[in-house]
Amino acid sequence: MKILMVCLGNICRSPLAEGILQHKAKAAGLLWEVDSAGTSNYHIGEPPHRLSQKVALQHGIDISHQKGRQFTARDIQSFDKIFVMDTSNYADVQRMAGKYWDASKVDLLLNAIHPQSQQNVPDPWYGNEDGYHQVFNLISEACDCIIAKAQQGQH
Repeated sequence: MKILMVCLGNICRSPLAEGILQHKAKAAGLLWEVDSAGTSNYHIGEPPHRLSQKVALQHGIDISHQKGRQFTARDIQSFDKIFVMDTSNYADVQRMAGKYWDASKVDLLLNAIHPQSQQNVPDPWYGNEDGYHQVFNLISEACDCIIAKAQQGQH
């Protein structure tokens, strides 16, 4: 299973989501490839935000090796599932995918917890460390649901 996590800049939310899901999948014995990307080109080649790294490390997850990259249309073909952090990311991925668009592969991350709720993972970029903890907890819960569904055969 190849999963891509997508947010706007690939510096706060999607690096956390990549790290959390990879960590939980490995612990569950799942041989998944997890990556992340941003819909913008603001932070290509940069490591995750320092607060994303700090909060992840507090949970035993090191995301310092990650480097920001931009989503490409080919990602639709390369990944089995793409989780976006908010409705704006969804619209951007759909637009950027162009002729490769496949709605069956793309979903909002929090729909893993509350199907069809269309809830957004808030962007902690402009806030303080508390926002990063909140985002970590939301993403962690969604990743637990993704793994549980996979283990029940409900990809």
